[in-house]
Amino acid sequence: MVPGCDTLPVLLVDDEPNILFSSRTILRSAGIREVETCDDSRLVMPLLAKRNFGVIVLDLFMPHVSGQELLIDICRKYPHIPVLIMTASDELELAVQCMKSGAHDYLVKPVDKTRFVTSVQRILELCNLRNEVHLLKEQLLSDQLEHPEVFAPIITCSKKMTAIFRYMEVIACSRQPILITGETGVGKELFATAIHQLSRLAGKLVCVNVAGLDDNLFSDTLFGHERGAFTGADRPRAGLISQAAGGTLFLDEIGDLGEASQVKLLRLLQEGEYYPIGSDVPRKSDARVVVATNKNLQQMMSKEQFRSDLYYRLCAHHVHIPPLRERLEDIPVLLDYFVTRAAREFHKKPPVSNPELSRLLGSYAFPGNVRELQAMVYDAVARHQSGVLSMDSFKSVICREKTVQLPSPDRDRPAAERLRTLFGRFPTLREMDRLLIMAAMDLARGNQGVASTLLGISRQALNQRLKRQEPPDGR
Repeated sequence: MVPGCDTLPVLLVDDEPNILFSSRTILRSAGIREVETCDDSRLVMPLLAKRNFGVIVLDLFMPHVSGQELLIDICRKYPHIPVLIMTASDELELAVQCMKSGAHDYLVKPVDKTRFVTSVQRILELCNLRNEVHLLKEQLLSDQLEHPEVFAPIITCSKKMTAIFRYMEVIACSRQPILITGETGVGKELFATAIHQLSRLAGKLVCVNVAGLDDNLFSDTLFGHERGAFTGADRPRAGLISQAAGGTLFLDEIGDLGEASQVKLLRLLQEGEYYPIGSDVPRKSDARVVVATNKNLQQMMSKEQFRSDLYYRLCAHHVHIPPLRERLEDIPVLLDYFVTRAAREFHKKPPVSNPELSRLLGSYAFPGNVRELQAMVYDAVARHQSGVLSMDSFKSVICREKTVQLPSPDRDRPAAERLRTLFGRFPTLREMDRLLIMAAMDLARGNQGVASTLLGISRQALNQRLKRQEPPDGR
């Protein structure tokens, strides 16, 4: 796997030691820790033959080998390493020559600190994005996962999920934020854990549910406080960001974050720094930020409930987890897994599943997704005595949920109007009966036992109705 550029060091090349020292200090204070220096231009090419760099900051006027010569050699032999020219000459013609030779940028000494840091960071980000695209192409062309053991806790046989796993393996090496979206119960925290493990970061994964946190509690929880910052602050508190140093900070339910807290999170993402409560001195953070929500942030932006600048910062990489109803092939696998696990926890022999149970569950929308299926299975196994696992508890939940989901006639259009829209006229009772039976059989994939459960009638009654609908012989 090609490493991301933000994991590679920056190489500073200049014959003046004081400039090398000041430039390295500026970059390190901005959070770019891996910086190497070279004060002899003759050593640059041998050094590049031994190791890789994320970006090279190069002076033009040096003894032995000039910067212009080095630029040409680097761009010819190591075109994947970006070169930033930083020199005392402000001649336009020289700058144009360097850019034509392959330089990414041209800075004139003395360089403004902010511009210097911004230029290096931008080049690193572009280089990292290029590597991610390269990795993504490689991963998408392959059906194999490099680290299948990381995804073992996510029970699935879906090709959709495997494609998501491959994407996660690519973006895990990036330090950009990751947005995880999906309905309630799809397992967003499991995905955040997998991303952290794939990233190989030395620090730990710190999880915070931000739902219900007001701005003060959000700031105190994440950023910490100084002693005496407020009444009761008898001692300083480091905050969870410091615990996530060198690791991953996972913020769940990010769609519930208040406006003031959104501004503070945006600053953390943009500047890599934050202020503990009661402190005027910013602190640096190198934690990777992963966020999750079950809300539609784009809709919230249109209603001015979520900041657009924060959204575009968060969705540098977007992992969307499909709901269970869009990957029905996972239901039998999850069913067997939860039955075995529930039986072990209840100290029971694992019951045998009725083959019709998977078909019945496949007809259900599962608004609570995998978490709801797990609850249904655990309840059924707890009630189980012996033999085949009873379908009764599953049927009762599904029928109850279907009743709850029925639209209220007071809120919706009149029933007669809805029927006319569907049929073009008011239908007969025989037509409605036939339509319901056909729909139930379709959802049950032809299984009469499941279809009868959906219709709320016995299997025998459904069989009689199907026979009445059969055309006479010869027709």
